[in-house]
Amino acid sequence: MCFFRWHLARGHLQHRVTASTGLGGDVKKDWSDHALWWEKKKTWLLKTHWTLDKYGIQADAKLQFTPQHKLLRLQLPNMKYVKVKVNFSDRVFKAVSDICKTFNIRHPEELSLLRKPRDPSKKKKKKLDDQYEDEALELEGPLITPGSGNIYSSPGLYSKTMTPTYDSHDGSPLSPTSAWFGDSALSEGNPGILAVSQPVTSPESLAKMYKPQALLDKAKINQGWLDSSRSLMEQEVKENEALLLRFKYYSFFDLNPKYDAIRINQLYEQSKWAILLEEIECTEEEMMMFAALQYHINKLSIMSSENHLNNSDKEVDEVDAALSDLEITLEGGKTSTILGDITSIPELADYIKLECLLFFFFFFLFKVYFFTHMLNIGSLIVGCEVTPDVNISGQKFNIKLLIPVAEGMNEIWLRCDNERQYANWMAACRLASKGKTMADSSYSLEVQNILSFLKMQHLNPDPQLIPEQITTDINPECLVSPRYLKKYKNKQITARILEAHQNVAQMSLIEAKMRFIQAWQSLPEFGITHFIARFQGGKKEELIGIAYNRLIRMDASTGDAVKTWRFSNMKQWNVNWEIKMVTVEFADDVRVSFICTEVDCKVVHEFIGGYIFLSTRAKDQNESLDEEMFYKLTSGWV
Repeated sequence: MCFFRWHLARGHLQHRVTASTGLGGDVKKDWSDHALWWEKKKTWLLKTHWTLDKYGIQADAKLQFTPQHKLLRLQLPNMKYVKVKVNFSDRVFKAVSDICKTFNIRHPEELSLLRKPRDPSKKKKKKLDDQYEDEALELEGPLITPGSGNIYSSPGLYSKTMTPTYDSHDGSPLSPTSAWFGDSALSEGNPGILAVSQPVTSPESLAKMYKPQALLDKAKINQGWLDSSRSLMEQEVKENEALLLRFKYYSFFDLNPKYDAIRINQLYEQSKWAILLEEIECTEEEMMMFAALQYHINKLSIMSSENHLNNSDKEVDEVDAALSDLEITLEGGKTSTILGDITSIPELADYIKLECLLFFFFFFLFKVYFFTHMLNIGSLIVGCEVTPDVNISGQKFNIKLLIPVAEGMNEIWLRCDNERQYANWMAACRLASKGKTMADSSYSLEVQNILSFLKMQHLNPDPQLIPEQITTDINPECLVSPRYLKKYKNKQITARILEAHQNVAQMSLIEAKMRFIQAWQSLPEFGITHFIARFQGGKKEELIGIAYNRLIRMDASTGDAVKTWRFSNMKQWNVNWEIKMVTVEFADDVRVSFICTEVDCKVVHEFIGGYIFLSTRAKDQNESLDEEMFYKLTSGWV
C-alpha cells in the first residue's frame, strides 16, 4: 500500500491518504471550490470518483490543493482592464462563455483569450513601465464573478421572444441595473460603462501601444491565442496574469441594438483600435470618415451618459415592448423595399472598362457567375477575391478581381465610371464570389450599403466657418493613425474631420457605431487572420490567411493573394501532429498542405474548425451552444 502526503494550499493541515481512499475528514471550512492540481502532468484531478491509482499517481507525486476560481486581469477590447474571477479548471471556451454572461455579451463563441503581444522594440528594463501603464488603464475596481445573479434576461441565445434590454437609439439600459448585471460588482458603480465608448485620452497613451509594422508582425500577434479546449492552468496562465479578451472570429451573428449594446460597443472599440494602431489598412478618405464617426460617437456618448443619469427613474413597460417586438418578428418585420416578381435571374448589362494586359472597352452581361462579352469569352468568378480600389476625390471606382485558376490567380480590373455603376457591379461581384446570383435577396441591400459607405466619404464642397469652440474640442492625434499625423498638420486634419462629420452628424449613437463596424467590414483586409507558413513544395516562408469563408495563400512581403480556396468546396482537413502539418482537401482533388513555422498548428486547426462551427448557427435555434460539437471540430487529437 502506498502513502501520500502533501500540504494544503490553505493553512497547514496535513492529511494522510492511501491509494484507495479519498480526501476527507472533519474539515469545517468550505473547500468546495478547491481541487487537486498535478503540476508535473499539467492536469486537474477533477474526477473525484477515481482513485489515485487510476490517475497513475506514484508516491513521489507532488499535488497542489488549490482554488479553481482565481483572479485574472482582463483587458477588454476598449483597452480597459477589469479583474475577473475565472474558473482555471474549465476549458477556455467555457471560461469565456462565463465571462461573457457576466458582461451580458451574447454569442461568446465569437470571442476568446489572447496573450498580450510583446513589442520587440521595447527593452526588458521597461517592464516596470508596462506594469504602470496597465494600472493606469484600470477601471475603478470591479471584481466580477461569473455566474453571480441572473445574468441573462432572456431565455436563450437565439430566442425570438427576448425582452429588449437596451434602448436601440443610444444603447442605454431599459431595465433596472440589477436585472441585467445581477449581483455583479459592476452594479455598484456605473453599470453602463461597458456599453459606453471610451475615447482615447491622450496621444501619449496611443504612442505607447504596440503597432505591427508589417504583415509578419501581424501574424506573430496570432501566436498568443489560447487553446479553447484546454484550461487556463494547463496553458500555464498564472493568477493575476493579464490576458486580452478579443473577438477572435470575424463572423458576427445577429447584432441587435436591443440586446447587444455592450457587444456592439466592444466590437466598435476593437475595430477603432485596429484602425488607430494600423492593424488594418485604409485609404486617406476612409481614415477621415472613421475619425469623423469617432468624434461623433464621443460627443454622443457624453450626452447619452448625462441624459441617462438625469432620467434614470424613467419607467418602461417591458411587457408592451416585448409584445411589440414579438409581433414584428412573427410578421417578418417591416421592409422599405418591395420585392419584385423574380421569375428569372436578373441581368446587369453595362458598358464597362476591362483591364487584363491591355485596355479594352467591352459590353458586359452579368448573369449567374460569368462575365460575357461580344467575343463570347467568359471567366468563372466563383471563389474569386474581390477588392475595391476607390478614391472619391479622384473619381476612381475600380474593382480588382483575382480569379483562381490551376496556375494561381488571374488578375482582372473593372473600371467603373461613377458611384452607382460601381455599387451595382461591386455588389454583383461579391455575391458571385460566394456562389450567389443577383436574384439573391441581399443584392439590393448590398448595393445600398456600398452607396452609403461612399456617401460618408464625401467632402462638403461648400466651405463653412467652423466655430472656435468646436475646433478646440477635437484632438486629431487621438482620432487618426500616426501615418496621417505625419503627413498633415493638425489644423488640416481637424478641418477635414469636421467636413466629413457633416455626413454623419444626424446619426444616433448606436447607428454611428453600427456604421463604423460596417465600414470596418468593408475594408479589403477585414477578417483575415494571418499566420506564417511554409507550404509543401515551397522553399520560402509565406502567409496563410484564414477568413470566415476561405483560406488564402499570400505573399509575405506584399500581402497579395497567391491562391484562394473556399470552405464551401472543402471536403475535409486534418493535422499530422508529429510533423505539425495541416492538410486541407477540396473538391476536384485539390490538396493543400503547410507547416506553421512560428505558431502551434493547433491554433490554425482551431480557426478552421471554429469558422465551420459558426457557419452552423441559425436564428431559429433556441438552445445553448453545442460545446461538444465545437470541441469535436476544433480540439483535434493532441
